[in-house]
Amino acid sequence: MRQIVLDTETTGLEPEQDHRIIEIGCVEMVDRRPTGNNFHVYLQPDRVIDAGAIEVHGITNEFLEDKPRFPDIVEDFVAYISGAELVIHNAPFDVGFLDHEMKRMQAGMPPIREICNVLDTLVMARRKHPGKRNNLDALCDRYTVDNSKRDKHGALLDARILADVYLVMTGGQASLVLGEDSSEQQEEGEESLGRVNIQRESLVVIRATDEELDLHGQRLAAIDKASDGNCRWKQASEA
Repeated sequence: MRQIVLDTETTGLEPEQDHRIIEIGCVEMVDRRPTGNNFHVYLQPDRVIDAGAIEVHGITNEFLEDKPRFPDIVEDFVAYISGAELVIHNAPFDVGFLDHEMKRMQAGMPPIREICNVLDTLVMARRKHPGKRNNLDALCDRYTVDNSKRDKHGALLDARILADVYLVMTGGQASLVLGEDSSEQQEEGEESLGRVNIQRESLVVIRATDEELDLHGQRLAAIDKASDGNCRWKQASEA
């Protein structure tokens, strides 16, 4: 499964007022693993950036003077995202701006949802945590994701942070039933694993380093916090 975690920065809040995209940041994941094949570009919007927007992301008109325009990069961008699932926090905002850029080109470009499936992590977070704050900073705090470098919004930085949040938020556990053909009906979420005969002397044991054990402990703590103390791996390690 190929997923693209995407974020944008813009000149303002309303595409209907012809506000434009000035930064696109994407992080590719295949089978829930970041590949390093990211997409990042700054764009010349041909209009003045709202002062309030500059306060949020720190991108100035002067910085963008020599940057490409959306039509210059659209073929590479569409080729990059085609067929993937886009993972976006508050998807209507980013998708709305991307569709606006497509329409401005007047070249018959399709809407984003005809190119990709779109998963909105804000909708997902609101379902999991109703009545709570579910912006990216709140989710970082809830899931113990490091956002200490986020003094300003940035499309690529926010996409990287959202990728971490998404992986923790969707890291639910399934019960694994070891055995051959079980006569009992499995509960939802369980998988049946057949036994594999392996000679013990053929196994090579690679032990985790202290750093890896520390990172493992941090991830278990994050899962335990997100699941209200029901992380089975953490319970097993403390037994």
